[in-house]
Amino acid sequence: MGRRILYGVYHWGLGHATRSLGLIRALLDRGDQVMVMIQPGPGMRLLQSELGDACEYFPFRDTPAPFSRYPAVFYLRMTASMPWVLAGFRREHRMTEALVAQRHLDCVISDSRFGVWSRAVPSYCILHSIHQVVPFFSGFTQWVAEWGQRNLLRGFTRILIPDVAENGGLSGWLGHDPEFDWGDGRLVYIGPLSSVQPMDVEQDIDVFFSVSGIEPQRGLLEELVLEALPKLAGRIVVTLGKPGDGDGAREIDGATVYDYLNRERQAEMLNRAKLVMTRSGYTTLMELAALGRKALFVATPGQSEQEYLARFHRDKGHVWSEDQKHLDLPRDIDRARAAAGIPRMDAAVSVGHFLAAIA
Repeated sequence: MGRRILYGVYHWGLGHATRSLGLIRALLDRGDQVMVMIQPGPGMRLLQSELGDACEYFPFRDTPAPFSRYPAVFYLRMTASMPWVLAGFRREHRMTEALVAQRHLDCVISDSRFGVWSRAVPSYCILHSIHQVVPFFSGFTQWVAEWGQRNLLRGFTRILIPDVAENGGLSGWLGHDPEFDWGDGRLVYIGPLSSVQPMDVEQDIDVFFSVSGIEPQRGLLEELVLEALPKLAGRIVVTLGKPGDGDGAREIDGATVYDYLNRERQAEMLNRAKLVMTRSGYTTLMELAALGRKALFVATPGQSEQEYLARFHRDKGHVWSEDQKHLDLPRDIDRARAAAGIPRMDAAVSVGHFLAAIA
C-alpha cells in the first residue's frame, strides 16, 4: 500500500498546477493516494481534466489575488490585504491538521501554499523563490519580507527548490544564496520540473503565443496579441489560456487561435514552435528549458518575480523581454529571434529527485 498524501496547490495562474501535474502523476504511479487541496478555478479544472478521478479534490480558498490593470494599485491592494493573507494561512493550516487527523494521512506536500503543513507528519514545500523581490521599498523592507517568509515556512520538514544548485540555475538570485540559516539539509535542489518533454516533430510553427495570467492582465495581453496578428508573417498559433469544454479553434487573420489547449497539445505546440511568446513565470521557464527554446517574455504587470526572471534571462542574452505596456510584437519578435534561447536542462531526472527527497 502506498502513502496517503495531501498535496496543496497554489492557485495564481496555471503554473503551479502544471508543474505539480508530473509530480502528482509520479505519486499515483507508485501507488500513493493523493488528495489535492486547491481553490476552484482554472488550476483545479486543469488537474481534473488531466488526472480525472485518480485523485480526490478538496476545494479550499487560497490567498486572494488583488490584481489590477495598474501595478501600483496591485501592490497597494496586496499590502492592504496582508492581514487577510496571514489569516488565510492560519485557516488552511487548521484545515490541514484536521484532514491529517481525520484521513490518517502520512505526508503533506505543498506547492507554495504556506499554511498547508502539519506538525503530525512530514511536510514538504515546493518553492523556487527563497528571496523576495519587493519593489519600491528599501533593502531593509525586503529583508523583513524574507524573514517573514522563512518564519512562515518553519513548519516544513524540507524546502524543495525546482532548480539546479550551480551557477544560478534558471531562477538566479531568487532561488540561490540564502541569507538566513534555513537549517542543515532543509533546502534541497531537486532540479527543474517540466511535464513537457522533447518530441521528434518538425518545428513548423514560426511563433506560438501562449496567453496566460490572472485577470484582467490575461485579457489585456489577449487583446494585444489578437490586434497584432495582421502584422505578423509565417505560421502563427495562439492559445488564449481559457480552460473550458473545448479548444474553440478558429482562424483569425491567418493565425490558428485556440481558446485552450490541454497539456498534451500545449506540449506539442511548444515542441513545434521556433519561438514562443509567453509570460515569464517560473513554470513556463522550466518548460522552455526542457526544450532549449527561444522566447519573447512579457511579464505579468505587478508580478515582480516574473519581472525579475524576464530581466535575468534577457541580461544573459537568453531571451528578449518587454513590458506589456511597451509591447510591439513585430519588433519584439525579431529581437527575440536574435537571442540565444533558454539553455537546455534535463528535467527528466527531477521527478526521481523529488521522490527521493520526500522518502
